[in-house]
Amino acid sequence: MRNQHNSQHHAQILYFSHGGGPLPILGDASHKAMVDFMRQLPSRLRQPEAILVVSAHWEESAATLLSGQTPPLFYDYYGFPQEAYAITYPAPGNPELAERIVRLLNAQNIPVRLDPERGFDHGVFIPLKLMYPQADIPALQLSLLRGLNPTAHIALGKALREMLSENILVIGSGFSFHNMQAFSWQGANMPDPANDAFQNWLIETCAGSLSQEEREQRLIEWPTAPSARYCHPREEHLLPLHVCFGMTDTPATVIFDDYILGKRGVAFLW
Repeated sequence: MRNQHNSQHHAQILYFSHGGGPLPILGDASHKAMVDFMRQLPSRLRQPEAILVVSAHWEESAATLLSGQTPPLFYDYYGFPQEAYAITYPAPGNPELAERIVRLLNAQNIPVRLDPERGFDHGVFIPLKLMYPQADIPALQLSLLRGLNPTAHIALGKALREMLSENILVIGSGFSFHNMQAFSWQGANMPDPANDAFQNWLIETCAGSLSQEEREQRLIEWPTAPSARYCHPREEHLLPLHVCFGMTDTPATVIFDDYILGKRGVAFLW
């Protein structure tokens, strides 16, 4: 990759909440804060040469990378208006980067494979369409691991650390609150002390003045955090954060703390 060892280029790492299905693109009012945030986010970042997204919406038994030259879109949501299935995002893939990541994971004995067929799911194309609507930056997607083991996802991030010297953007695309029963689909921002407790714990864990060892221990033991299972009955929307954390060795900065679907969600930048 160009500028690989150029010191002013280093990877930028983000974890954010990607909203409910295609609603951010469809003009849903309860996503306004998130949409505004995503649209202005590129102005806070250096233009990357490639984007690697770890999406909550893909789990495989081995770490799997999209390796197609021009990945299609995978409309992995149901019951939305027809326009939700006509969204386009023709970003090129990055098979060469996929191959390099395979080598990095192999070196750490992490089972890994390539998938040339699957398309970008909405955890990829919805935020990227808001951030980089020109769809001109090569994009790649990495799966989560079945079993949703937090330590395994931190290890996945650690295995990618060699990429920190490159001008890539790594995105953990999840949702820091993901209890489908508790969202306000009407969009009212209701006070929710249980959600606040977990979001505050997450902010302290990722951005507070802790050692990296303490951060890691807390993320491994995340189910013991306040209201953890209320906010994440199933943790697939949290674990992209663990991959991002694994890549980093500094505290995060909180770059979003607002309401999506009536619930408080946060985003971090390293």
